[in-house]
Amino acid sequence: MTGQPPDLRVSDADRERVAERLRDAAGEGRLTVEELDERLDRAYGARTGSDLAPLTADLPEPALGAEPLAHRHAGGKRRRWIVAVMGGSNLRGRWLAGRKLSAIAVMGGGEIDLRNAVLTEGELRITIFSFMGGVNVVVPPGIDVECSGFALMGGNDTHVPPQDLPPGARRVHVRAISIMGGSDVKMKRRDRKALEADSPPA
Repeated sequence: MTGQPPDLRVSDADRERVAERLRDAAGEGRLTVEELDERLDRAYGARTGSDLAPLTADLPEPALGAEPLAHRHAGGKRRRWIVAVMGGSNLRGRWLAGRKLSAIAVMGGGEIDLRNAVLTEGELRITIFSFMGGVNVVVPPGIDVECSGFALMGGNDTHVPPQDLPPGARRVHVRAISIMGGSDVKMKRRDRKALEADSPPA
């Protein structure tokens, strides 16, 4: 539930709150994987409160003060490293992210997918070093993204559209150092399209 009149436009934060409730419901066994994927698609594509409300209408409200299920089922231990040497290494699905995460890719590559990650801090700093390789970072809507670093005989790219974020939105700072390689920070196509559709005309 967004707590807003049904015909008002919803924000990225509204969509993310509903998405988090859906992920918890799937973890509780109330939704199948297929139902979760279908409802998440609709949640991130929602434009008004009436689009979001049906997605959680058949789910019970979480108990007041209860710890989010994601914190209990994300593995318990915060991930701090991802290393890919002449191969691949990925962080996907449900996992705990603390304040810092370091990634090293040497003649290899990997992906850090934050869409289902549990961000336990207000800001996550990701440092990537790649040599003849690279690491892609996938972010969900509702995250304030900052990128820095440099590339030698390679390139680092950012493919995250502008967002109208509320004060205090969670923040991810990616610092990528690439030598004969490169890293990308991006958002999945369906999430970008939802943001572009919700943006007012110029």
